[in-house]
Amino acid sequence: MATRPKSEAKSPPTDTRGKIVEALMELAAERRFEDISVRDISKAAGVSLADFRDAFPSKGAVLAGFTRHIDRIVLAQDDGEPSEENSRERLFDVLMRRLEAMAPYRKGLREVVEWLRREPTAALAMNQVTLSSMRFMLEAAGIEAEGASGAIKLQGLALAWARVLHVWLDDDEPTLSKTMAELDRVLTRGERAVAGLDRVSALTSPLNAFAKAAFDAGRRARRGGSRPARKDEPDEDVTAL
Repeated sequence: MATRPKSEAKSPPTDTRGKIVEALMELAAERRFEDISVRDISKAAGVSLADFRDAFPSKGAVLAGFTRHIDRIVLAQDDGEPSEENSRERLFDVLMRRLEAMAPYRKGLREVVEWLRREPTAALAMNQVTLSSMRFMLEAAGIEAEGASGAIKLQGLALAWARVLHVWLDDDEPTLSKTMAELDRVLTRGERAVAGLDRVSALTSPLNAFAKAAFDAGRRARRGGSRPARKDEPDEDVTAL
């Protein structure tokens, strides 16, 4: 299982959105998230309020922008060639790359996480952002994330990621041994759960197909037994619109 050294260096952004994201994370490292205003962020970023409004609709949206920024760093390292590792090892590597990309922002992230604990509504909104992010992390690892089972995988991974993030924020060891152990543990547990989920899906899919076929047959029978529609009556599909 490959690991990479942590990198604390980051290049200053040149675009407006990037400047705003960087400014918010720097301010979050210095004060409570509630005490940071849009004007504070704009001033720290060196942009006008008008520029801020064009880039983001709110302070919370900047956090979503930060998540997309990290996504891009991780996904940009994908060379498109499938790894010979198994799916759990590939996902382990992807998520470790994610932590490496987040390392320069760790102090600000501590405050963001604490703020989300204080604001359940914001936490629910960020969960949706995390789900979108984890979908791309699964894609990067070559893991299917579509359909009903895919939705369960995504939410499970989002919850597992939250636990790993909690450990990582307090892991001061250079090797991140505690973080890596926790990530390995949650992914191993998730792998077992997904295997069970896939077995259930395989068992129920024939029943689902049978039920759909029976429903379609009954609908065709009902249509066949009804009176012919008059020319001035609207078509059933049009009525449904």
